[in-house]
Amino acid sequence: MRLRALRKLDLAIGLIAATLFFSIPFLASLQFSLRQPATGGFGFDNYVWFLTNPDFGGYLLISLGLALGSALILMVVLVPLVIWINITNSRLRNVMAFVSLMPLIIPVVALAIGAQDSLPTWAQSERSTLAFFYAVLALPYVYRTLDNGLSSVPLQALTEASRSLGANWFVTVYKVVTPAVRTAVIGSVFMTLALSMGEYTLTSLLHWDTFTTWVTVMAQSNLLGSVALSVFSLLIVLVVLLIIGAFVKPTKNSVVMEEN
Repeated sequence: MRLRALRKLDLAIGLIAATLFFSIPFLASLQFSLRQPATGGFGFDNYVWFLTNPDFGGYLLISLGLALGSALILMVVLVPLVIWINITNSRLRNVMAFVSLMPLIIPVVALAIGAQDSLPTWAQSERSTLAFFYAVLALPYVYRTLDNGLSSVPLQALTEASRSLGANWFVTVYKVVTPAVRTAVIGSVFMTLALSMGEYTLTSLLHWDTFTTWVTVMAQSNLLGSVALSVFSLLIVLVVLLIIGAFVKPTKNSVVMEEN
């Protein structure tokens, strides 16, 4: 009982520390973005400034579309791959762990220029290719999140039970295993969306206009407005995550594990 109480206390302290770590900078930015130097008070003029800009909606939709596209690419490609590696205990696990670190090792400049030159000519003029680049940049975080999530569930028992009941591999992966690691999947989607919505270096090097590059240009004319834009972009990512979580149906764990 004492050990359980200590664990709960450690969890509470960790949650409080994490909440303060993220909320204090966000609240400080929010307070700064509401300042009105002309009147000395607070107001929403900085938010009205960019919300009424005719280019705001277009660039926001572009970035959201690219972020959702990169998340979809990673979920479709990486989820079954990581599940297969964990089920078979393949030697490719070490290879995949090494490959997933490459986006952290290779400079973004080399990734942008080298990858663009290797693409077909028609793809170099398509803005949608940014979704693939964003997926590559998010690979290290998504892979480890999924791998840790799969390591915490009885994966072998789930797959054997599903296969014994006549389910094919597609049903096993996306209707049995994936719901069991729902938290890891949602966390992966969130990190991909957050990284894609805030990525600037790669986009600017490839000379594409997205929400982040538009924010940089707008910041040159209104400092407080740029902070308001940054706060708003964080809220957009949180809203998208909440929407994703609202459509994810809770599942009950149907696997009974025996304690040794």
